Amino acid sequence: MLSRLPFETQKRIIIISFIALPLLLLLTFSYYPALELIRLSFTNWDGMSQEKDWIGFSNYREVFTNPEIFGVFKHNVAYFVVGVVQNIAAIYFAIVLNGKLKGRYFFRLLLFLPYILNGVAVAYLFGYVFDTTDGSLNFLLGKLGLGSETSWLGSESFVNYTLASIGFWRFMGFNMVIYLAALQSIPADLYEAASIDGANNWQKFRFITVPNIYKIIELNLFLTVTGALEVFDLPFVLTNGGPAGASETFVMKIIETAFQFNNYGLASAMSVVLLIAVVAVLSIQRYFLNRGRG
Repeated sequence: MLSRLPFETQKRIIIISFIALPLLLLLTFSYYPALELIRLSFTNWDGMSQEKDWIGFSNYREVFTNPEIFGVFKHNVAYFVVGVVQNIAAIYFAIVLNGKLKGRYFFRLLLFLPYILNGVAVAYLFGYVFDTTDGSLNFLLGKLGLGSETSWLGSESFVNYTLASIGFWRFMGFNMVIYLAALQSIPADLYEAASIDGANNWQKFRFITVPNIYKIIELNLFLTVTGALEVFDLPFVLTNGGPAGASETFVMKIIETAFQFNNYGLASAMSVVLLIAVVAVLSIQRYFLNRGRG
């Protein structure tokens, strides 16, 4: 039957058929839940009752005025700071391993391996590393005479940086591989021409490497920001938000509000606020990156 139709009509039907199913799945499992989340954020639904009373912006007022809710965003700052350092380290190792270093393929694999490990398994692994009494890190520091009683996961002042350092170890190799792929796409002729013109390594990096991988830097910073704002597994497994809530993240607060206190309306409002925060931070980041590039 389809063969009897004009070619342009056949082409249009085939294109629509290929697009329809993915679009239907996207609408069903992404856009509809998002719209339902926004609707629930204006109610006091407890997750079980059939009644979903409309309460307006009360949930949003609670989010912004309650320091126990909105204040936990400051715990995510450590992940963002360490994430930026992580990207700098990833660029450095990508440049080093993009050269003719002997054994570079082995070192690439070695740095990338942590990324493929399960997040919960990594958390338990570092639980032993950072243990106050029997941890390998304190044991090593004790042998070096630098003190061996540091409570890495029990100090409110730097517990988030301790947790963020685990993310550094796990995700730096992934960022490095992305930067490495970008570096390998830069024509070698550009570096040869720069060398002939007398450019040093720093000038090559600044005027050739950075402009050519600028979009990749933007992509990795996008992943860093979203990861920093949405971190959950490491603090949940290692500290459960402790000590005294010092490592509790916004996502942990959302889950606690929904499943422990059965306040799905407030949890929905918190999720919407998190989404807005991610979009706002990424917009600011994109503005400054584009401004710096200009």
